Amino acid sequence: MLKERLRAARQKLGLTLDDVAKKVGVSRQTIHRYETGVITNIPQVNIEKIAAVLETTPAKLMGWDIDENLSHISNLVPITGKPVPIIGTIAAGKPILAEENIEGEATPAADIRADFALRVKGDSMEGVPILDGDIVFIRSQPEVENGEIAAVLIDNEATLKRFYNNGNSVMLVSENPKYPPFIYTKENCDDFRILGKAIAYQHSLE
Repeated sequence: MLKERLRAARQKLGLTLDDVAKKVGVSRQTIHRYETGVITNIPQVNIEKIAAVLETTPAKLMGWDIDENLSHISNLVPITGKPVPIIGTIAAGKPILAEENIEGEATPAADIRADFALRVKGDSMEGVPILDGDIVFIRSQPEVENGEIAAVLIDNEATLKRFYNNGNSVMLVSENPKYPPFIYTKENCDDFRILGKAIAYQHSLE
């Protein structure tokens, strides 16, 4: 597994988590999460940097048995997927993917089938851990299951919240205890809208 190859390569060189983190430009905690499998969707740019630090190649880290003579083959599977739009503030009355709502693009891994993405602002979901500046990939769907993380529209702002429905009310919960939950009943259930389900995220390097 990737996490085991990361740890083995680091230990072979006698490097600490701090050593790798400083050279890659991320926190020690991030490298630890990579090695323990807490984070599995590691951004490609980080894979390349880590491979350089560990004196190996991205392909070997990922466990791909790649023949160097395959460069002439035209149907190799790409490691990145189709770019999707990053949604910011939602213009009132406009479709979610209206041009004025889009603030850029993000490219997920090849196996992630997302329709759009959100750039996280603030620390309300840090318990996941989804951090300020991270990119979260969303699959469009009008409903989610209890406990799943949903992209929701509140006051024309797309945001992330964990969703709970007890039949009489809906609760949208942050993953940070300093933020109170949003609670909606039948009387005000039109004040929010589910845009889709969070299916993957990428940590920011900043």
